[in-house]
Amino acid sequence: MVVKKAPNPIDKHVGSRVRMRRMMLSMSQEKLGDALGLTFQQVQKYEKGTNRIGASRLQQISHILQVPVSFFFEGAPSLGARPDGSVDAPSPAYVSDFLATSDGLALTKSFMRIKDAKLRRRIVDLVEQIAGDGEL
Repeated sequence: MVVKKAPNPIDKHVGSRVRMRRMMLSMSQEKLGDALGLTFQQVQKYEKGTNRIGASRLQQISHILQVPVSFFFEGAPSLGARPDGSVDAPSPAYVSDFLATSDGLALTKSFMRIKDAKLRRRIVDLVEQIAGDGEL
């Protein structure tokens, strides 16, 4: 019997950031795969965190997706205490998860095109009322 190992949380996070950025650029998995010399299935495994992305490959991806390598680690889950004893605050992973969906990305892109700040605020208020809460 083969036991499947769960993807490492950092690998999943990096993969979801690759997916989010690729979608922001309206790039297909196939197009990214072609640029990397990979199949779209291999890109899919990277994006799910099933396959770990090596350092040189991540550098290549950052170049193709036009972001610094650090972009892929923004909001990454904490690995716990540092040698000095300090601990990272928990990251709002739900934001990254939301932005990695097609609905989240479409909503964010459209929302950012609204120039009137007061109108944007009223939309946020409306969504909060619909959701039934005033705060997160």
